[in-house]
Amino acid sequence: MSDTVTRLEAIRASVARAARDFGRKPQSVTLIAVSKTKPAEQIAEVLEAGQRVFGENYVQEAKAKWPALKARFPDAELHMIGPLQSNKAREAVELFDAIHSLDRESLAKELAREIARAGRAPRLFVQVNTGEEPQKGGIAPGETDAFLARCRDVHGLAIEGLMCIPPEAEPPSPHFALLAKIAARNGLKGLSMGMSADYEAAIQLGATHVRIGSAIFGARG
Repeated sequence: MSDTVTRLEAIRASVARAARDFGRKPQSVTLIAVSKTKPAEQIAEVLEAGQRVFGENYVQEAKAKWPALKARFPDAELHMIGPLQSNKAREAVELFDAIHSLDRESLAKELAREIARAGRAPRLFVQVNTGEEPQKGGIAPGETDAFLARCRDVHGLAIEGLMCIPPEAEPPSPHFALLAKIAARNGLKGLSMGMSADYEAAIQLGATHVRIGSAIFGARG
């Protein structure tokens, strides 16, 4: 068993244990293996070990790796978790099964246009900038309700949930709790939150998707 697969099995066990510890079913938490910057051969090892949900940050990188991987593993799911440029909306709709970084009106408009054109609708998560950091994408918490309403009523988009990346220098749990509160009042069940360093806290506060890269694939090269 390779080091990558060993780490994958350890993370799977840890995610399941955290879910049970907080009174949840392990299957209520989807593990997204974040494969950005990693070569196709290493990703294939993880696919062969049974992992089926992956996250990528860049459209062009995903286009270079994933068509061949999906040909071999057609039941694999690919999630866009990085910033998405509006001019990449067409390629993103064609390639990804879910997009976690819907964060502005222009992108909502382009995604709606491309979904209608392609007849294919990736599951959508709105990114919330819970720390209101100027360098980070996402809707401000106080503006999220109105943005969700526009996504639904103006653009006809079905929104599955919310995503956040807490500030590095702050405890993550208050940010996860805030995201869960906004989702609950908007009738959203999906919570994409928690990464390698804080996924247990995210699971405690209701995460339905945790995005784990380095703890599976190793440090970035």
